[in-house]
Amino acid sequence: MASGNAVSKTAVWILMGLLIVGLGGFGVTNLGGTIRSVGTVGDAEIDIVEYSRALQNEIRAEEAATGQRMTFAQAQAKGIDLQVLAQLVNAAAIEDETARLGISVGDAAVRNELMAIPGFSGAGGTFNRQAYQFTLEQAGMTEGQFEENLRSDTASTLLQGAVIAGIRAPETYVDTLITYLGERRDITWATLDRGDLVTGLPAPTESDLRSYHQSNLPDFTTPLTKVITYAWLTPEMIIDTVDVDEAALRAAYDERIDEFQQPERRLVERLVLADQAAADAARAALDSGETRFENLVEARGLSLADIDLGDVTQSDLDDAGAAVFGVEPGEIVGPLPTALGPALFRVNGTLAAQNTSFEDAEPMLRDALVVDRARRVVDNQIEGIDDMLAGGATVEDLARDTDMELGTIAWYPGETGGIGAYEAFRTAAAALKSGDFPQVEALGDGGIFAMRLDKIDEPRILPVDEVRDALIAAWTRDAVAAALRAQAEPQLSELAAGAEFADLGYANVQSATDVTRRGFEADAPPEFIETVFGMEQGEARIIDGAGRIFILRLDRIQPPDAEDEDLTALRGILATRASNGLSQDLLQVLGADIRSRVGISLDQRALNAVHSNFQ
Repeated sequence: MASGNAVSKTAVWILMGLLIVGLGGFGVTNLGGTIRSVGTVGDAEIDIVEYSRALQNEIRAEEAATGQRMTFAQAQAKGIDLQVLAQLVNAAAIEDETARLGISVGDAAVRNELMAIPGFSGAGGTFNRQAYQFTLEQAGMTEGQFEENLRSDTASTLLQGAVIAGIRAPETYVDTLITYLGERRDITWATLDRGDLVTGLPAPTESDLRSYHQSNLPDFTTPLTKVITYAWLTPEMIIDTVDVDEAALRAAYDERIDEFQQPERRLVERLVLADQAAADAARAALDSGETRFENLVEARGLSLADIDLGDVTQSDLDDAGAAVFGVEPGEIVGPLPTALGPALFRVNGTLAAQNTSFEDAEPMLRDALVVDRARRVVDNQIEGIDDMLAGGATVEDLARDTDMELGTIAWYPGETGGIGAYEAFRTAAAALKSGDFPQVEALGDGGIFAMRLDKIDEPRILPVDEVRDALIAAWTRDAVAAALRAQAEPQLSELAAGAEFADLGYANVQSATDVTRRGFEADAPPEFIETVFGMEQGEARIIDGAGRIFILRLDRIQPPDAEDEDLTALRGILATRASNGLSQDLLQVLGADIRSRVGISLDQRALNAVHSNFQ
């Protein structure tokens, strides 16, 4: 069987059935002229419609990730079009090599792949020919074309699976990562502040303050600030004016009945074994204590993440359900028969059945519906506000004639107060220039805003008299840390030689054992852990803080804990990721080799034709 690492276009076809209507709005259906491809690799063509679909999917994925609409110019600036083209070129190279080697699949395999595509399923979850025909008609394809593409795709997957079969990350590589992440340190440290100074600290002179001011000018310089007038409207501003009736609430309850009426569920892992003999042997090894469940998973070349079924109901497990739901969390049951073969099941937890009545769910449903309707109210105003701005309305006019509220902000990078808390506003404010006309923009939570740049205040160095209090505080913090360091440095050698902190007069002493690079000390400076892991055993160092210092000593270095279950699970995840990365690298090398042998040709006119549909 081909590995899951193999690059397959089947997922693209699955998405096609779900996205075809949306894609039509971008002119995909207008690409059916005489130009059929955007290029070739050997004899394999890169279909023009497939390129357009893949490009649109990537743009939409980027929009979903950022919450912001992306223009095609922005997509090109990020290189999304080149990334998509590179992926399809590599897929075409594999397709050409598959054909050259004579690898193909029979009708039965094509039929199985076809039946498994969710986009072609009916209401009962099984293949529906009408849904199949309708989807292909909307895509402008015949059944023969689609099935031939599916045949070629499946054959290509076989080749990829053969290339990457058995690829595993070197143990030394995984060991190195685990050693880095899991090494442990025992440390002791003391915290000294102004109260620990043996000698007093003099007050800063005027000369001290002016010298400190000159040495730290960036700290006393205002940022470039944009004074912006804006009008904005969020669902929360109008939520008190929105109401929903009981009929709508009951309809929402019925739509979400699976959420409110849930049977008992179990958190389950399922390890499928090769055959009954292997399953019985694994069970016997578990019962005798010869091995652990995690070892069996690793022996199958899997990680715990690979076998995790999540939370399942008894009916989800078919014939194995009764046995799995008959044991307590922590127990392993089986081997039990499954559609994939005999399997062992480990139960990790129980989620009790949930039966939430309409009356109990009503407050939550009402809140959700009110917010949803408030968002719709805001959405319904966008077109009218756009028309007002196009007709010359000012930001103040919007606040007077609509539900929008007026505001002013002195904005600079780092200002997150008020409307500045929204990333969409900060992005727009950073790009705002003098003379830009206000336009409606989305805030990301269903809200909208429009803004105008009133003026720009250039950066200004604040004079000493204006920041005197801040200067005194900053000078004092640094002076305290410097005096404490001078006081403590002579004792570092004694600490490194084994002297106890208490014997040297330190009162505020703390210690920690088994600290890893994943550790965190809440009261320590950010570089605390990094410093610890850069020290030799027995070494003592000083870390400066704000008006205090930390004197620390590394007492002991230990290897990773072999019994740490989290580290064992992490090893499996790292090994899987590294193996996947090696597999993808190998496929890229194969694609490059194929392209160098058979050649590649791209049609810039066809690419431009696709891109014009996105403008």
